[in-house]
Amino acid sequence: MRVVIAEDLALLREGLVRLLEDAGHEVVAAVEDGSALVRVAVTERPDVAVVDVRLPPTFRDEGLRAAIEARSRVPGLPVLVLSQYVEQTYAAELLADGAGGVGYLLKERVAETRDFIAAVERVAGGGTALDPEVVRQLVARRGPLGELTPREREVLGLMAEGRSNAAIAAELVVTESAVEKHVSRIFEKLDLSPSDSDHRRVLAVLAYLRAAG
Repeated sequence: MRVVIAEDLALLREGLVRLLEDAGHEVVAAVEDGSALVRVAVTERPDVAVVDVRLPPTFRDEGLRAAIEARSRVPGLPVLVLSQYVEQTYAAELLADGAGGVGYLLKERVAETRDFIAAVERVAGGGTALDPEVVRQLVARRGPLGELTPREREVLGLMAEGRSNAAIAAELVVTESAVEKHVSRIFEKLDLSPSDSDHRRVLAVLAYLRAAG
């Protein structure tokens, strides 16, 4: 897997490079600002970009804006955004095109190396990876998601974290068959017509974010 990193803090940037390379991935570029991210995304066409939300010069949301621009110039470019704080709108903006290949994690998750690498790989594969804290806050706000039952909301929240049906079953201590039934009902209640299952999971997560936003 070929990775591009955009992070202004040299220590964290080098740490990300080491983590990814130790996991067997190739870091083709490690830059410190948004314009450089867009440039290397276009020239290198990486499998995934790992991007800090706050980059120079104002350290507000330049990283997010650069990530969105990079996805517009390289359609389908998977992006995993790292943030110091939970900003639900950032995740919603990244998911707005419904294309998947998007992750939003708090920086502290990088220390959980196995989970972090798994999230990067999941995003590179076209899936989603939302930080459990983002999901927790969304669940607490309980936006209007139609006729979803409490259990279906729980399943959808775990889907938003990027969990597979098997992982959801293990978390909820139910059978994988039961999870599959919940997922099917979620798709039906959110009026997501039959299509590629992974794509429908992304659309379901987007509906979840919009409802709680």
